[in-house]
Amino acid sequence: MISNKILRKYNPKIISGALLLQLFLFLNPNFILMNRTLKSFIGLFILTIFISSCKKDIVSGDETTTLKNVSDYNNDVIFEWNETFLAVEKYAAGYRPGPAPRAVAYLGLSAYEASISGMPDFNSFNQYWSGFNIPVADANKEYCWPLVINASYDYLMPKFFVKANAENQELMANTAKRFYEKYKSEVPQEVYDRSVLRGKDVAEAVWNWSKTDAVGHDHYLDPFQGYDWTTKYKKDGDWLPTVPGPGKPMGGVWGKARTLAIKEDLRVCRPPIVYSADSKSHLYAQAVEVYAQNTPTLSYEGEWIGEFWSDDLVGLTFSPGVRFLAIGNQVLKLEKSNLETAVFMTALVGVSSNDAGIACWNSKYYYNVERPESYIKRVIDPTWEPALYNPLTGDAGISPSFPAYPSGHSTMGAAGAEALGYIFGYNYSMTDNCHKNATGFEGTPRTFSSFEEMANENGWSRVPLGVHFRMDCEEGVRYGKEIGRATHNLPWKK
Repeated sequence: MISNKILRKYNPKIISGALLLQLFLFLNPNFILMNRTLKSFIGLFILTIFISSCKKDIVSGDETTTLKNVSDYNNDVIFEWNETFLAVEKYAAGYRPGPAPRAVAYLGLSAYEASISGMPDFNSFNQYWSGFNIPVADANKEYCWPLVINASYDYLMPKFFVKANAENQELMANTAKRFYEKYKSEVPQEVYDRSVLRGKDVAEAVWNWSKTDAVGHDHYLDPFQGYDWTTKYKKDGDWLPTVPGPGKPMGGVWGKARTLAIKEDLRVCRPPIVYSADSKSHLYAQAVEVYAQNTPTLSYEGEWIGEFWSDDLVGLTFSPGVRFLAIGNQVLKLEKSNLETAVFMTALVGVSSNDAGIACWNSKYYYNVERPESYIKRVIDPTWEPALYNPLTGDAGISPSFPAYPSGHSTMGAAGAEALGYIFGYNYSMTDNCHKNATGFEGTPRTFSSFEEMANENGWSRVPLGVHFRMDCEEGVRYGKEIGRATHNLPWKK
């Protein structure tokens, strides 16, 4: 029989199962004598159930403290920090398209690594990437995981948004303060201090690693850096600036930033349709399709879909690169997901969207395809204008200031949708309330049968707005899904 002294060290549920098995064997001694192989198997089973307990206990004298896992907590701390991120990023100039999803990736990875010792089914990425060196937690010490995560965000998010206005700086500080105060009275001081230190130590290591990405880190300070479009413009079909706009390309070097899941061979998507101005060509047909969407006027449905997914404009909404984080946060609330699921969701969506943005922009400048506006005005109708409108400035007929192929919305959206499908199910249906009660554009909620349906509509939405050809969106969705799969194929799970 196993001694009570040994049994005290293990989870009570595991202990109960073992004691019941022992009682059965005591009352049925001939059961084991019947089969030596069975006897060996049962002996191994008894040993296994003791060493496979999910929770670790600390034994001090006659007292036992069960260490909590991340999954034992609700998702509040991640949910609230994600909401804070979305609110701050809405006003962050220079974060569209790539720096915003990159920030989510690094914030998510920091929270993930900071709490990994409380996530027994997951692997750490410590030293997985060159220079990614994360301090290891003391597996025999107690941590309050929401405090750990709160401290990680408290350290890291203000560094990513160092130029945020005073209101948003206060918003970040208040989010941190709320969770510090909540757990101050709930956990011993020693656990409180250890947990806060753990979150900040990991966040500092992640920040130092971020700084080694020469292209990605601080790119938001000058999103037009390092690329002269005039040297790349050789012929009709090549990208050139449109008005209204800055007159120069955004994110010209973003495609060289650090990726986390994809290799070099996935940094360029499939080739676009070959350029042609012939009225019988495939490209001409796609241009006519775009032209017909708002000529003479854009339909209500087309306007609703286009504006619902737009997320183009600083100060109006968060950016397209983090749209599926906003959707994922809605799912956390709907499902009352535990903290472990929330941590994994944020990290997976962040890494997927980060890599999708980098690969998409690398592909954009590799193929250098013009916007539909340029093609249509040159080949079909010189008076035509896209339907994208900025209600904050009054600017109309806008085309985003970078090459068209593939679509960034489509690529990043499909990658984020793939991440959510992997976690919550590929047939998950929901109503997207991202822009419920929005003013200045049509944000009435829309209902979908799956994340994939969302990704497809998000991609298509760029056609009625007049800013993308169909080929941009279809390849973006395909490409983003491939990147999303590469991301969830990383060794997250044991």
